[in-house]
Amino acid sequence: MCAAKFDTLNITDTTLRDAHQSLIATRLRTEDMLPLARAIDKVGFFSVEAWGGATFDSCIRFLNDDPWDRLRELKAELKRTPIQMLLRGQNLVGYRHYPDDVVEKFVAASAQNGVGIFRVFDALNDIRNMSKAMKEVKNVGAHLQGAISYTTSPVHSVATFIDMAQELYALGCDSICIKDMAGLIMPHDARDLITGIKKVADVKVCLHSHCTSGVAPLSYQAAIDAGVDILDTAMSPFALGTSQPPTESIVASVAGTPRDTGIDLLPLRNVRNICREMREKYEPLFSAIADRVDSDVLIYQLPGGMITNLVSQLKEQDALDRLDEVFHEVPRVRKDLGYPPLVTPTSQIVGTQAVFNVLMGGERYRNVTTEVKDYVRGLYGRSPAPIGPEIRKLIIGDEEPVTGRPADLLSPIYDEMRQQAVELGLVTREEDVLTYILYPSIAPSFLRGERQAEVIPEKATAAGSVGVAEIPRSMEVEVDGEIFSVRIVTVDGGSVAGPVPAPSAKERIPRGEVAGGVKSNMQGMVLKVMTERGSTVQKGDTLIVLEAMKMENPIRSPRDGTVGEIFVDAGDVVQNGDVLMVID
Repeated sequence: MCAAKFDTLNITDTTLRDAHQSLIATRLRTEDMLPLARAIDKVGFFSVEAWGGATFDSCIRFLNDDPWDRLRELKAELKRTPIQMLLRGQNLVGYRHYPDDVVEKFVAASAQNGVGIFRVFDALNDIRNMSKAMKEVKNVGAHLQGAISYTTSPVHSVATFIDMAQELYALGCDSICIKDMAGLIMPHDARDLITGIKKVADVKVCLHSHCTSGVAPLSYQAAIDAGVDILDTAMSPFALGTSQPPTESIVASVAGTPRDTGIDLLPLRNVRNICREMREKYEPLFSAIADRVDSDVLIYQLPGGMITNLVSQLKEQDALDRLDEVFHEVPRVRKDLGYPPLVTPTSQIVGTQAVFNVLMGGERYRNVTTEVKDYVRGLYGRSPAPIGPEIRKLIIGDEEPVTGRPADLLSPIYDEMRQQAVELGLVTREEDVLTYILYPSIAPSFLRGERQAEVIPEKATAAGSVGVAEIPRSMEVEVDGEIFSVRIVTVDGGSVAGPVPAPSAKERIPRGEVAGGVKSNMQGMVLKVMTERGSTVQKGDTLIVLEAMKMENPIRSPRDGTVGEIFVDAGDVVQNGDVLMVID
């Protein structure tokens, strides 16, 4: 295996996907990506990660930008460089498992529209959740890159990850990625893991990390010395912080050595200059938290975006002073749930439950999200360590967890939901059916052309003074997947954003004291109203389901009674303290 040290180092550039997902909540628009893709195609990268992950959601939710059109247009510009996507196994690009027939259709459509390399992972490293997607990638003749979700815990080790790599290789992976989503991997572990994988599998190995902890550049150098074949990097204007190490720096660091990438710095400089201009345009969306090193990730194993998410969640509850309590609670919840790696969706599952445990008067698991219950039921897959019987009973009572592959419980839905979409007038091409299946709550308004793209504030006027050309009265803002409805007001000449109800809901959702009122205990979007006016309910019945941090959170009746006024509808964004309905 020593010869691997002298092979050319390959680079996968992440600027068009993970870099802007990490730094500006996946807000790059297709119109700005195309000139960049044209320049990138001249560089000689192994691949360009440009699709998958949160890009699909962000396109239709915030940008009014069709993700399938984006893929086709990028493919037209990237004539020599393969497009790579991040695929969440049985979750595809969503947050729950989809039946096998949907996985088949999605992988086939993705390949047909331009994806050449599929990086397939599962949040729990449960290969049963990856196997169907992996099989379909091989069926369409694309490059299959199996991914290991890297983390550290008493049940994770270099040896267990090497075993997983060997199993992925046996299933036909063309390459294997060590996916270090939180920037936790240390140089010695990177070296040992890469060396170990190469001893058991004749396959290219990729290392993907983030600079959240500040360690990633050191681990990349150790990986280079160990013979890693591919490194994930981002162009410098979109690098560092919670993103990847800079492409230019890595390329320059091995120039003239046996690991020389063969990439010419001159065309790379042209790409960087385009990225600088893009950075200027999107500068108002960058945050100090995302741009800086945060060593807390090494203590609590919280990805940078998750830290931002927890801060926002606690601000909404007027409980930011309890952030340290939540930081300490996250590892406790993670241990209770069997040490899952913290990556979508498990990071949201663990983080949201930690917030609830802290805010519910110190009574842990008094309020449990639907997703935590489903996780303990085994519907997300096999937890890395067994969940203790006391925790299991506390969360799901005497219910027996699922032990088989979760997707085996799901019936085919593609044909049925295709018919629904056709009847709703949403289908102009077959890919629209997949969009509807993946995001049934927001896809209808997008496919009907009813959504509007967010306004990007201008950083400066022609004279150089800071300002905005057009300030919207309100907008939806996402922080690592959590949606906030905000009102923007002017104070002393500057703009200030703060959470308030969406305009359509504000007029009819009261706040303050209302006799018999049932209040929201968090900010979120109303997903379902489970009752109707005049219905009889009992204490503990679920009245409304809120979606916050991508999780479903039930609002239960505080008393026996009869439902009076209902002030919210599905789709409304509500704030902590809003009165949702009245129970007389």
